[in-house]
Amino acid sequence: MNKTRLCILFFAGAMCVPAKLLAQNNQLPDPLLKIYRETPPKINDLVHTKLDVHFDYQKHYLYGKEWVTIKPHAYPTDSLRLDAKGMDIKNISIVKNGVLSPLKFKYDSLTLAITLDKKYNNSETYQVYIAYTAKPDGLKAKGSAAINDAKGLYFINSDGADPSKPIQIWTQGESESSSAWFPTIDKPNQKTTDEITMTVPAKYVTLSNGRLASQKANTDGTRTDTWKMELPHAPYLFMMAVGDFKIYKDKWRDKEVSYYLEPKYAPYAKEIFGFTPEVMEFYSQKLGIDYPWNKYAQIVVRDYVSGAMENTTATLHGEQVQATARELIDGKPESETDIVHELFHQWFGDYVTTESWSNLTVNESFADFSETLWAEHKHGQDAGDDHNYQAMQQYLSNLDAANKPLVRFHYEDKEDVFDVVTYQKGGRILNMLRNYLGEDIFFKGLHIYLSQNAFKTGEAQQLRLALEEASGLDLSWFFNQWYYRPGHPLLNVSYGWDEAAKTQTVYLKQSQDGDAFVLPMAIDIYAGGKKERYKVWMKSKSDTLTFKTALRPDLVNIDADRVILAKKTDSKTLDQLAFQYFNAPLYGDRFEAIDSADRQQELGNPAAQKILLAALKDKYAGLRIKAISAINLSNPTVRNAALPILTDLIKNDEKTLVKAAAIDALVPLHNFDNLPLFKAAIGSQSYAIQAAALTGIGTLDPADALKIAKDFEKDNNDALAEAIVALYIHNGGNAEFPFISQTFKKAGVQLKFNMLRDYVKMLGRINDTETVKESVADLKAMAIRYKTYNVNPYLIQMLEDVKKDKSTLAKDTASPVKEQLIIQTDYISTVINEIKKL
Repeated sequence: MNKTRLCILFFAGAMCVPAKLLAQNNQLPDPLLKIYRETPPKINDLVHTKLDVHFDYQKHYLYGKEWVTIKPHAYPTDSLRLDAKGMDIKNISIVKNGVLSPLKFKYDSLTLAITLDKKYNNSETYQVYIAYTAKPDGLKAKGSAAINDAKGLYFINSDGADPSKPIQIWTQGESESSSAWFPTIDKPNQKTTDEITMTVPAKYVTLSNGRLASQKANTDGTRTDTWKMELPHAPYLFMMAVGDFKIYKDKWRDKEVSYYLEPKYAPYAKEIFGFTPEVMEFYSQKLGIDYPWNKYAQIVVRDYVSGAMENTTATLHGEQVQATARELIDGKPESETDIVHELFHQWFGDYVTTESWSNLTVNESFADFSETLWAEHKHGQDAGDDHNYQAMQQYLSNLDAANKPLVRFHYEDKEDVFDVVTYQKGGRILNMLRNYLGEDIFFKGLHIYLSQNAFKTGEAQQLRLALEEASGLDLSWFFNQWYYRPGHPLLNVSYGWDEAAKTQTVYLKQSQDGDAFVLPMAIDIYAGGKKERYKVWMKSKSDTLTFKTALRPDLVNIDADRVILAKKTDSKTLDQLAFQYFNAPLYGDRFEAIDSADRQQELGNPAAQKILLAALKDKYAGLRIKAISAINLSNPTVRNAALPILTDLIKNDEKTLVKAAAIDALVPLHNFDNLPLFKAAIGSQSYAIQAAALTGIGTLDPADALKIAKDFEKDNNDALAEAIVALYIHNGGNAEFPFISQTFKKAGVQLKFNMLRDYVKMLGRINDTETVKESVADLKAMAIRYKTYNVNPYLIQMLEDVKKDKSTLAKDTASPVKEQLIIQTDYISTVINEIKKL
């Protein structure tokens, strides 16, 4: 499961939250924390699950027949408990020689307690038949930070009422929602083979786990497809999808690889997903275990409740990965991240599955780590380090996360473990472990872990033992502090130089509460044009290190590999950081220098200017963009030096996002000499460049920009739409409001928040009552959906301002406009009161 995340830039600050669920309340009552979340006991084991289902699109029902084969795990038993959420149970029978014999059962709407026909021992299997109706829309289910809903089965636009949205059915099983569409033992430590037969309208395509074993056309306009999964996997990894999809067939070695997309996006299937076989080969080689399943499919659906889900052999993606050729010009790094994340799960999560949600780290931390692994392999070390750094910051910026261990046996709800600790922190811990053990030994350990637990379950201790076997080292100290202890070091670094003794001293101090973290680290000392590396261990809260060197060092670089998960405060001077920028090799070295220069450039520090001007031409695009965003062009000296570089970037940089950033940097100068540059850029195929150019033209020639924007209304993306909306809000009127309103209505959460303040302000200038009512109703819907962002007080204040403006205008306006303004203010008052009650 990949959580779709974003940083919502909202008013005075920013907060990073999961994109679909809008916050997570981590204030747990103390008594609940005392509950030990054990691995689910195994009384019975699933062996094989056979399903035969069809759907009622109007009622949103699934009518199912199930034959589930089971055996006692260890001890004889005459009972069976199955998870079955919100169903109507029609029949439960034991199956013997094809004959059904009814069984007694009790059902509380969540679980089935079944009395078997006899006591079975663990050398026997038995088969139970269940006829049922699943009613997912009636299920009251709680989601998580990763998954914002948990009803298991979803009917999308089933009545076709929304012409812009396809009719689809799809499922979402993690964490324990498969039992909302078929009875099962819905725990991650269960594994079963399966066969799923779906009867659907013949015009639709189906997808499920494993291979398509048969298709049969029926006389009533339906078709029956049977999918067979012949290797065992966990119930939460079962999936179905039904809809109008176009299938692009690819391959990896001799295995089928396929991409299911809406027809509109089918022509771009290869551009979106075409690197998948390359990733499969890379992971197979890296892990020493070939992709373990018979096929790999990826399908994109609407209104998905998360980022993506690693269903065995059939990953399901949200619509964010779909893109046209033009949208792909600017790149879709989040889509690439989703794709590689879910693919790594086919080993870590599907092939070997966490035995309990407490040990979710052996699924999600690995998938998160794989994002860095792929980025550095495909795009270079800087890209991998960039991804690693950003993920580390997401964890460190979440203050509550420091209170939670990675392996978590105490939590309120299983959904709580889908968080920045399991994902971002866990991924960084694996990256540290890779650095400590070395590339070859680390992956040898992963190979052992996967081999020993193939088609079974695993936990952190098994991972430790496998890595110890590979390395010959004791790793208890590492796992104790990083897997079973919460928090991270608060590391303070300072320096001293003794000229007489030719001694460089480094003072290290950990200021976090509790015991010290044991930190092996590399320290690079640069002196006299040479670099010397030292491997040291910090084992106490305070440590003093001394190094003999003939010359005073130009730089002492702590954690020279940039892998330690810590909040570090370093007392390097800006001159030392300038040396670091030009001499230390890693992304993190250069990022640190640029970041410090950004904060100190206002002081007129020449070292800061030197760093930022050089960074405009950094070899890595992400750092070029950071320097462009940071550099202060109001300083004439800096501006004169930077303008030729920025102009060259706009004309010649290979990355469209760098070009767009450079245009954005020139816009605030309001220099008419830049107008030809902006007008030349408006013809780019890149949406990002067009958005920046349109903004630039809008500041210098608003009338021309409005004409250009009209041509872009039918072909734009979020970046360009946001630029058009900003232009219309500041320079347009009632005629432009329909585009603004429609864009706001269709926008994703980030774009909504980016538009919000100006959008509400413009409502004050709109006279049409029905338009105002419709827009205010949209704001109320936003308040309901995004309540946990704590945005409602801001929405209320903005609406109060609009009401005040309209009330003032009504006093000075004649009828009938006055009456309309009064109606509008009354309606706004009603909505404000309704939002206050949410």
